[in-house]
Amino acid sequence: MSLSVSERMDRVMPSATSAVLGLAAELREAGRDVISLGAGEPDFDTPEHIRQAAIEAIREGQTRYTAIDGTSQLKAAIQRKFERDNGLKFAPDQILVSCGAKHTLFNACMGILSRGDEAIIPAPYWVSYPDMVRVAEGVPVIIETGIDNDFKVTPEQLDDAISGKTRVLFLNSPSNPSGSCYSREELAALGEVLTKHPQIVVLADDIYEHIHWAEAPFCSMATACPELIDQVVTINGVSKCYAMTGWRIGYAGGPGEVIKAMKTMQSQITSNPCSISQVAATAALDGDQSCIREMVAAYEARSDYLVKALNEIPGFECRAGQGAFYAFPRVTSALKAKGMTGDADLVQLLLNEADVVLVPGTAFGAPGYVRLSFACSIGKLEKAVARITAALV
Repeated sequence: MSLSVSERMDRVMPSATSAVLGLAAELREAGRDVISLGAGEPDFDTPEHIRQAAIEAIREGQTRYTAIDGTSQLKAAIQRKFERDNGLKFAPDQILVSCGAKHTLFNACMGILSRGDEAIIPAPYWVSYPDMVRVAEGVPVIIETGIDNDFKVTPEQLDDAISGKTRVLFLNSPSNPSGSCYSREELAALGEVLTKHPQIVVLADDIYEHIHWAEAPFCSMATACPELIDQVVTINGVSKCYAMTGWRIGYAGGPGEVIKAMKTMQSQITSNPCSISQVAATAALDGDQSCIREMVAAYEARSDYLVKALNEIPGFECRAGQGAFYAFPRVTSALKAKGMTGDADLVQLLLNEADVVLVPGTAFGAPGYVRLSFACSIGKLEKAVARITAALV
């Protein structure tokens, strides 16, 4: 007898990046010398002072339930972080701690969207955004961008995409997968459009905030547009900049009524985040920040190498990002030269003939591109580029 599953599952696809990670692990177990450039995960260890804080918390017995929305100590650290780094002030009831920024975003979609509501998502986008919207019974509205306009949505595009049903705008800067970052001026121009639509909530996904090397300082949406403070949920976490992906701590600051809805949703799904991880996250936010600078310097050097190397591969066209740890080259010429119909074909070819794992751009809403993570050593990147070049020349 076969069991049925919900109709909801017809609207949701498995995470493409998670699938790539699983495939790479399977191939390695089978004995293949696979280089995976699919993972969006720092290759650094969690800094020692953060690990020690967690060890001490275990020894002290801090292993019980906490408040659903996070410990008072971590929420206070988040308040300090927002004020220190972004000039934003939030009351404790305007902050929610969740099991990773992904969980935070899901809570937001479930707390804001009703059936038929529209969520604007600039493409290329992080693979989970559209499916989160669909689970919440919303409708993703995609705005296409590309390498020729630096992968950024314009105020005119945003204005054209807004309808009477629009309730959410996703805005990820620095971007996964493109590495593009909006300037203060660009955010302000988008804000001028949004001031005419007070029903729209901006989900500002700032998870890569500190992995950023543009000349101008990073600027968050609510910082650039203080008049929109009641419309912006600023989302961040400790996974990327502190190399804490497995600790699963994300957080948000935003309008009290939205945070309350997100907290209610969380109370019925996970309750509180991990108690030990919250202690570690507090140490990360309040502690020595030099560990971030060391990692960012390595990422920038890797980006410089990889972008130049990719542009030397026939049929690849890559622009330099300003943050995150991904390169996102356009490969349409390479596809044409090989007689391929789509980016997934190229990814499969490189897996079969070069033992290199990439993620197809189609998964990010950008057919004709591929994503490569440079959260790995220069040596591994050099080896991967050599393999890719040999497979395509």
